[in-house]
Amino acid sequence: MSSDKELAKLRKKIDDLDDRLVQLISERASCASEVAEVKQGMEDTVYYRPEREAQVLRRIMEQNPGPLGDEEMARLFREVMSACLALEEPTKVAYLGPEGTFTQAAALKHFGHSSVTQPQSTIEQVFREVEAGACHYGVVPVENSTEGIVTHTLDSFINSGLRICGEVELRIHHNLMIGKNTQESGITRVYSHAQSLAQCRRWLDANYPSIEKVAVSSNAEAARRVQTEWNSAAIAGDIASELYDLNIIAENIEDHPDNSTRFLVIGSVDVGPSGKDKTSVMLSIKNRPGALFTLLEPFERNQVDMTRLESRPSLSENWNYVFFIDFIGHLSEPHIAAVFTELEGIGCDVKILGSYPVAVL
Repeated sequence: MSSDKELAKLRKKIDDLDDRLVQLISERASCASEVAEVKQGMEDTVYYRPEREAQVLRRIMEQNPGPLGDEEMARLFREVMSACLALEEPTKVAYLGPEGTFTQAAALKHFGHSSVTQPQSTIEQVFREVEAGACHYGVVPVENSTEGIVTHTLDSFINSGLRICGEVELRIHHNLMIGKNTQESGITRVYSHAQSLAQCRRWLDANYPSIEKVAVSSNAEAARRVQTEWNSAAIAGDIASELYDLNIIAENIEDHPDNSTRFLVIGSVDVGPSGKDKTSVMLSIKNRPGALFTLLEPFERNQVDMTRLESRPSLSENWNYVFFIDFIGHLSEPHIAAVFTELEGIGCDVKILGSYPVAVL
């Protein structure tokens, strides 16, 4: 068989498969609409169920035969699920803006592009939008693998009643980009968020040792500035270069190639167990010798795997601290409940921030 005939045969096969995909996706969307109708007759209707979506995506990845990678297959289904959910109710998501930030990228990664993302100027404003019911969920950064914790996010939980409903892990790739008014050889200053400048410090020192480094409120703000400025560059992600029509002149300039940021999804509802979960809590105890050991001992005794421990000033009393702890497991599990029983027995104040699925994507 000639090459032309072989190509024609394969293209016909692809067309047939596309027709079947369209039919199956349409059937799935119709089923999602029926689910919405059933839920409308129920009390306290919740359309988005984080534990259910995590289970579906994990199952897709487990059953994936290739040649597409597991994450690529899950991302495709994430978008199908996002579009189907939008038929039930469009999900409004507040995020730390402006448009083009890594936080927006994390929100879209978690909720899909059929969600309605709404930028907010501060982390506190993200919390307020969700608390007021203006948005269903919020997405805020909580820690970076090289630069550490985002203190504003932890402090916001101290006086908030919101729950953590999910987490997103995003690989952070920084690019150097310029606008139409700037020549690559004429760059004299670079804008970016302070953390991004720190994450690219060695690369900048090696390639632009005399350049002026200017910290701004976000990478997206940096991209917006250089859109019309002369002799300036920005460090930001792909989404910012597309949004502000900038030319990327150097890709992946971060000093650590495995640089990642973890984001939290915040909402007002508790999340059921998904089978692979994480729990976050805030603990406080009267300051005395051995206080931290007293807090941690119940976790060790019940064989609970802690993944993060941070301390922050309590905001209510000088030199008193609250401890933020993440650990593997869901509140519904008996050995987790045993930890809280012990903590309450030693006079520890416990604030549960939420149990939620471990990041799938």
